[in-house]
Amino acid sequence: MSRRLILGGAAIAASATLLLPAVPASARTAGAGTAASTTMSTAPAIPATSATAPVSAAGAVTATAPAPSTVAKKLFRAWLRADRGAAARVATPSAVRTIFSYRYRAPDEFAGCRGTACRFVHTSVRVRGGLNGVLMVVSGSKVTGVYTSRLLTTPSAAARHLFSAWRRGDRNAGLEVATTAAVGRLFRTAYDPRGVRHIFQGCTPEPRGQACAYYYEGGAMVMHARGSATTGYEIHSIGYLAD
Repeated sequence: MSRRLILGGAAIAASATLLLPAVPASARTAGAGTAASTTMSTAPAIPATSATAPVSAAGAVTATAPAPSTVAKKLFRAWLRADRGAAARVATPSAVRTIFSYRYRAPDEFAGCRGTACRFVHTSVRVRGGLNGVLMVVSGSKVTGVYTSRLLTTPSAAARHLFSAWRRGDRNAGLEVATTAAVGRLFRTAYDPRGVRHIFQGCTPEPRGQACAYYYEGGAMVMHARGSATTGYEIHSIGYLAD
């Protein structure tokens, strides 16, 4: 990240002082000295023209924020080196904790950024959820949020995590434990805190996995979980039942 050398407020003031007109020799009498002093104190300072960027009222220049990809890659490299100190310089404490608790091996490809959200994905290993790796949310010069593919060993944990993400309106959190299709189906309708109450009924075996149901007045939402305790569970699809 490059830095520009900018004249501060003190430097500009000094430049302006040097440009003030000199006091003529004839004004060095007792009477003219007062007039000359008054003239110098009221003459407008000539602004310096050598500054290369606008200066704020406090004399400081607001630095341009680095690109989100630059910040995200710094955190990613610090994590690969197991360097928590370097990670803490470019990420919030919660973001550092999250990425250093990642259960899978490191993603092997940078998938770019969409706005301030940058992704690192797996191309050689299968992980659970549609996120497929690590997503970092950047604000200014810091990573302020990290989402990761989760290794959850029970279907109920995956169902509860997805439901909590839906309730908060957080799609990225949903993708940590569910397929893109399942998240799209669930988030098609926003959670209404004043609407029907959802009651978790647990998970029961079905031919290809587990069916985890949330009952509500008039029907139920069924999350179909796939996986195992070893490889982890994800919510593969979602269905609805009417009474």
